Amino acid sequence: MQLKNDLLIRAARGEAVERTPVWLMRQAGRILPEYRAVRNSLSGFKELVETPDLAAEVTIQPVDILDVDAAIIFSDILVVPEAMGCTYEMVEKRGPLFPKTIRTEEDLKRLRVADPHEHLHYVLDAIKVTKRALNGRVPLIGFAGAPWTILAYMVEGSGSKTFSHARGMLYTNPKLAHQLLRMITDTTIAYLQAQVEAGANLIQVFDSWAGILSPAHYREFSLPYISEICNAIRNVPVTVFAKGAFFALEDFSKLNCETIGLDWNMDIKTSRVQVGPNKTLQGNMDPCLLYSSFDTIQHETIKMLKEFGPQRHIANLGHGVYPDTDPEKVKCFVQTVKEYGSLALGNG
Repeated sequence: MQLKNDLLIRAARGEAVERTPVWLMRQAGRILPEYRAVRNSLSGFKELVETPDLAAEVTIQPVDILDVDAAIIFSDILVVPEAMGCTYEMVEKRGPLFPKTIRTEEDLKRLRVADPHEHLHYVLDAIKVTKRALNGRVPLIGFAGAPWTILAYMVEGSGSKTFSHARGMLYTNPKLAHQLLRMITDTTIAYLQAQVEAGANLIQVFDSWAGILSPAHYREFSLPYISEICNAIRNVPVTVFAKGAFFALEDFSKLNCETIGLDWNMDIKTSRVQVGPNKTLQGNMDPCLLYSSFDTIQHETIKMLKEFGPQRHIANLGHGVYPDTDPEKVKCFVQTVKEYGSLALGNG
């Protein structure tokens, strides 16, 4: 299907664009009353993720309401461990909880390399429903968690400030860690390839807990597996977003991906030097900017756009939008990107 708005895809590939494309991580949900209305009518988060028609509905909401240049399928990175046999619960105001963790060779025997068509069909169905409903308006982004981040949850059992159990395994049983990472990677590659077949126009890999590893451990336990994923997804552009991994930006320049996401702690000019000229950069506004005044949002957004420049940039926040953010402030950010881009290139 021909895209009516292909700015995101062209920017990712390094092609010329009329203006900088813009979308937000975690735009599907949380901040929108329309999302909460759907969510509150259900038993919980997982029912929404696992009901394709409803997942599609909340995926499209930010396209309609916030006027972003892309949709991202409403799902969660933790559907992968669930598909592998390590189930999770989403506890209100606490986050994910895994009743059974993976800490021994015996635990590993409970897991499988998942078949996405059997164990993750609801995500693939949601992508198909969303694509039909979008009818080419904007691209649809598919995603998965990076293997290290998925391991961190499976071993720790929940979110954590330190992930001490997961990080400890890298020292006490690195062989087990690599075995688990192998299974996660094989599952993730098949899952992302199936997302592309279902209609995803771009893939993003989220390494949410990259920044808690030492550079040496990151290069051993995360980077090689991300590289495998990038090598396996070649029909659509791939974005790697590794929060906190400023120490790995030069390594990312060698990945077989089109776009590198920057968090708000990463200096734009320094990052461009480290990544080099051949990757698109995505980000990296501090999500807390959206608590400020409309004037401040406009000023800081234009400042960011000037620093990135008009090409090889996808505007986004440096992390997911926070749940108590005013949607009108998000609209201000999005419209500022759009209006500045058009004016800067003489299109407005």
